[in-house]
Amino acid sequence: MSLTPLGPASALFLMAADAEYGPHLRQRFVPVFTGVGPVEAGVVAAGHLAALAHAQGGLPDLVVSIGSAGSARLEHCGVYQAHSLAYRDMDATALGFAPGVTPFLDKPAILPLPHQIPGLPAASLSTGAGIISGPQYDAIAQDMVDMESYAVLRACQRFGVPLVVLRGISDGKAALKGLADWTAYLHIIDEKLAEAVDQMRGALDSGALQLDASRQK
Repeated sequence: MSLTPLGPASALFLMAADAEYGPHLRQRFVPVFTGVGPVEAGVVAAGHLAALAHAQGGLPDLVVSIGSAGSARLEHCGVYQAHSLAYRDMDATALGFAPGVTPFLDKPAILPLPHQIPGLPAASLSTGAGIISGPQYDAIAQDMVDMESYAVLRACQRFGVPLVVLRGISDGKAALKGLADWTAYLHIIDEKLAEAVDQMRGALDSGALQLDASRQK
């Protein structure tokens, strides 16, 4: 569970799958792989943060959820930071709750990510357990989709650790026909995500990205 120094901060990098971890990212950090989907991501993120909370070095200053995402509207192979997260699987409307609102949690459907890297394009992100493809994008208000980040955010909120989400757009312009449609451009995204990590490090060094010590649950 080694942490990565990022200027004055220590960071825990989380990724879903090894396929997203290319040679450029390998030069910059060693991630914890959560597995695919919100259940695996939530379990692994919370478990590692709990272990770190009781370890000698303590919790990281920052968690970074990094990898690929789909989008039907953003630039293909472009890299974006998420400025807000939604949980598209949550639907308790039959009980009178608004779409995306978890009953009795006292949190809105859209959760903001206040820690932003200056100069890096930002977009909204929807997390859910299903792969989104083709016309399924029409039902999603957010700019991009993934399967882990909302769950990681909830774990981070439990431990009061800031979260930055970095995503490269791997698919979405055309309907997926198989695994190769996802992996075909991951080598390009790897290089661009590495540049975003460098940009984040520079922002932390300069103080343009400030991390607070809040512990809100």
